[in-house]
Amino acid sequence: MPRAIELGVLLPQAEYRLAGQTPRWADYQAFAAVAEAIGLDALWVVDHLLVRTPDGQPEGMWEGWSLLAALAAITRRVRLGTLVLCTAWRHPGLLAKMADTVDEISGGRLVLGLGAGNTESEFRQFGFPWERRVSRFAEAVAVVHQALRTGAVTFHGQFYQLDGALIRPRGPRPAGPPLLIGGTGPRVLDLTARYADWWNVYYSETGNRAAGIGPHLAALDAACARLGRDPASLVKTAAVLVAFPGYGPIYGVVADPLIGPPEVLAEEFLAYAAAGVRHLILRLEPNTPASLARLAPVLDLLER
Repeated sequence: MPRAIELGVLLPQAEYRLAGQTPRWADYQAFAAVAEAIGLDALWVVDHLLVRTPDGQPEGMWEGWSLLAALAAITRRVRLGTLVLCTAWRHPGLLAKMADTVDEISGGRLVLGLGAGNTESEFRQFGFPWERRVSRFAEAVAVVHQALRTGAVTFHGQFYQLDGALIRPRGPRPAGPPLLIGGTGPRVLDLTARYADWWNVYYSETGNRAAGIGPHLAALDAACARLGRDPASLVKTAAVLVAFPGYGPIYGVVADPLIGPPEVLAEEFLAYAAAGVRHLILRLEPNTPASLARLAPVLDLLER
């Protein structure tokens, strides 16, 4: 019998984010092994190039798509997703090819999360255009959607031009991997209702509690209604910050972490399920394989 709600975990990618250490490939292998062993549903990566600590110091990041491709090759069961891939940093035609290739490597376990990007300094430092990024994102999503769903794309927009591009060979799913869009703004919700299969809201928007997700679900339902789409056809996901004893400073957090024994965590997760959420993406602190292993009893409770 399936669990009432799925659990995924967001992997650490920045320097010093592995309990004060920089994660290495061996650490990701350990995360993957624990995830498969305890029955976790998914592993997720972020897409940043360079972030800043609260005091303004640069903090480097491992590139997310490369990690995802490697994880696809060493795992057998867990879903693999991006939360979310910045479309401005990869041409959407190429991105569709990349997605189908990783879906092939994984045997059909990819969830392709897409976003417009949210940190101007990254765009400037790496030479990507920041202006009109949401308009660029809208075109990119349309290109990726058409390419993956049909295997061919012709598109003439302001930012992207494709003439009969073919996505061949195809991966294991005829329509490609499901698309996830994250965000709560009106334009993003419209794109979600138009193109996405999954939707995500981050804990900074919900106060990190199930009680805070209702207004965002209502806004998503309204966007679906405007386009004549059944909101039940979307998989709703939410990010949740979970802290275990011994956690240190948590950068960039605007909500209190969820803390407690397995029973408390399971109760809150089930409250998300009751609200209509089907998948939770957990940010763990400390973000280590040992913390991931502590989710095993939570998963057992959810299966009951």
